[in-house]
Amino acid sequence: MGAVSTYRKLAAVLPIIKNKMRKFVFLTGLLILLASSCATRNGAVTKTEKQLRQGKQTSLSLIAAGDNLIHIEIIKDAKKETGYDFKPCYSEIKPYIKNADIAFINQETLIAGETYGFSGYPLFNGPKEIGEALVDAGFDVVNHATNHAMDKGERAVFEVIDFWEKQPQILMLGLHRDAQSRSETKSVIQKNNIRIGWLAYTYGANGIPLPKDKPYLVSLIDEAVMAKEIDELRLLCDFLIVSMHWGDEYEHTPNKRQRELAVFLAQHKVDLVIGHHPHVIQPVEEFARPDGGKTLVFFSLGNFFSSQKETPTILGALSRVTITKTPDKAPPEQVVITEAEIIPIITHYDIDNIGYKVYPLAGYTPELLDSHKISLSKKTTITEFYTLFSKVFNQNGLPSSSNASKKD
Repeated sequence: MGAVSTYRKLAAVLPIIKNKMRKFVFLTGLLILLASSCATRNGAVTKTEKQLRQGKQTSLSLIAAGDNLIHIEIIKDAKKETGYDFKPCYSEIKPYIKNADIAFINQETLIAGETYGFSGYPLFNGPKEIGEALVDAGFDVVNHATNHAMDKGERAVFEVIDFWEKQPQILMLGLHRDAQSRSETKSVIQKNNIRIGWLAYTYGANGIPLPKDKPYLVSLIDEAVMAKEIDELRLLCDFLIVSMHWGDEYEHTPNKRQRELAVFLAQHKVDLVIGHHPHVIQPVEEFARPDGGKTLVFFSLGNFFSSQKETPTILGALSRVTITKTPDKAPPEQVVITEAEIIPIITHYDIDNIGYKVYPLAGYTPELLDSHKISLSKKTTITEFYTLFSKVFNQNGLPSSSNASKKD
């Protein structure tokens, strides 16, 4: 597949960071899609597979999205005569997701279905068709370790687990049927001869306690538990990713606790951290590991999709990394990030609260922005979104915090 042309604006390529093993490229334009040498999903023999057989360097691409925050307005807009259809919401971003070898998303809200009532803030729940739309869009890994995991009680949690167990191609993170499955199940995806390990944690559940007899139900941030689970999984994978639901809402700057946890994760040799919860974008940084490696931390990818009303909350990011395995004549093999990119995205909805859709910012037009509901309260420009995006990810000075009026 050929590369997609890149839209460049406001210093489209931010500073390139290089060291002996890594190259990070921060783009404020379209993601360059995978070249034809990458493995396909239909099982066809590709150049990558031939390289594996010959013991040569191989790689895979990973794309990650932030908060899929489904408010009641989105649910109403997706209502059809025969049910709900959320697939059009992701149609503009679908090519980016489909062309990654592995795609991750943070499913912020429950999708326990109609039995538990459809609702938005503060206790969320949506149709199961949301999950079906994520599968259709191309996501492979779905996180449910969020502060909304307990919004409808433990039975709704099991309903969500049941749904994902009927989607065997999807790895669901953060919710657990029983203590044994949490202890014994190790989440590893093998692709292109690279074993990717996955874990996920949330700071809490908005004050709703876990059932006393089910402390395992949702993966909470607890260093003692995390250390055990991370260290065990580290032995079973080549590359370890941890999803972290953390931070202060509507703050572009990571807080002290986030940084402490980032150091903790680096000490336990995590390779990549995917952060979410603040509903706005936060910077990406590297942290040193005791083995001489690096932990790459995306502190927050912001909202992937929502109906929030403040300018910073409709701007999100996709992170894309290339993970490369270089076989050595003697172990250990080197598995590292060789490229990382940040792609800006925007949630669109019309003045009448219809037409909800995620767009790459590079494909978003002034005409669309003029019809956005946000234009009713504040006249804004696409340039403003690029400026904010550049400030956060350039790390040459962060913007002041944006205090959104509507909580999640």
